[in-house]
Amino acid sequence: MPDTEKERRALAAKRPQLVLRARVLQAVRDFFLAHGYLEVDTPLRIPAPAPELHIEAPPAGDWFLHTSPELCMKRLLAAGYERIFQICHCFRARERGKRHLPEFTLLEWYTAGRDYRHMMTQCEALIRHVAGALGKAGRLRCRGCEVDLAGDWRRLSVREAFDRYTDTTAEAALSDDTFDRLMVERIEPHLGFGRPCFLYDYPAARGALARLKPQDPSLAERFELYIVGVELCNAFSELTDAGQQRRRFAQERRRRTAMGAARYPLPEKFLSDVAHLPPCTGNALGLDRLVMLMADAGRIDDVVAFTPEML
Repeated sequence: MPDTEKERRALAAKRPQLVLRARVLQAVRDFFLAHGYLEVDTPLRIPAPAPELHIEAPPAGDWFLHTSPELCMKRLLAAGYERIFQICHCFRARERGKRHLPEFTLLEWYTAGRDYRHMMTQCEALIRHVAGALGKAGRLRCRGCEVDLAGDWRRLSVREAFDRYTDTTAEAALSDDTFDRLMVERIEPHLGFGRPCFLYDYPAARGALARLKPQDPSLAERFELYIVGVELCNAFSELTDAGQQRRRFAQERRRRTAMGAARYPLPEKFLSDVAHLPPCTGNALGLDRLVMLMADAGRIDDVVAFTPEML
């Protein structure tokens, strides 16, 4: 059978998942519009991405495809927009796997005058709303597990997670460069079974754009949400100190250089606008992964029309 015919059949077989995907996107828009958010649309191609250690922005001529809309959306916050959201395609080089695509769909939203604790509560409300719109209110079945969405969602600090699931501490893991490996191999597989789990208060070194906790500046006000071991989102109380943001970016660039990663120019217009950011919180949620969970799909390939290999 010719490859094109196989691909047509594969596309046809995805119809139920693509219909569900469309319903998820509509439910997301309904949620934010009902809460007074403005949907925005920022460029995919930018002159300088945030220099994050393990994220690679694909070149696009002399510029780059954005890895998230964060920098442009924060510039809108600095200009006075208080509640904004965006659904867009984002790009990250060399990311491919059962839960990763080099081009993926991201939901990102920001709220002025709030912090990451508020964002946790809002995140719960969003997921419950989407599940309810799909007739799954209160309970979700995925990866062979029942997940209670209606009850209390677990909140687990990163320090507690290292104490519970590893034989070291988060601080020691950072020191010997095993933090990310232990997170993936020892901690994440336990999170979000039975009920969703917020993993919060990351070490400051893992919160490049996050505000530090006033009562403990060794920690960043950052959380990730997990459902059945799947990381769904990454959220912060946003950093609004321009000088500190510049120093953190400079540090990340040095770490990237030490790893042999590409050296990006600094996003100067963003850095200038950080000084005008109000206190705020932001969240980046992987919509493809949310659809995976709602569809009980085993691979991200099952919930997008085209994978890179089909093009």
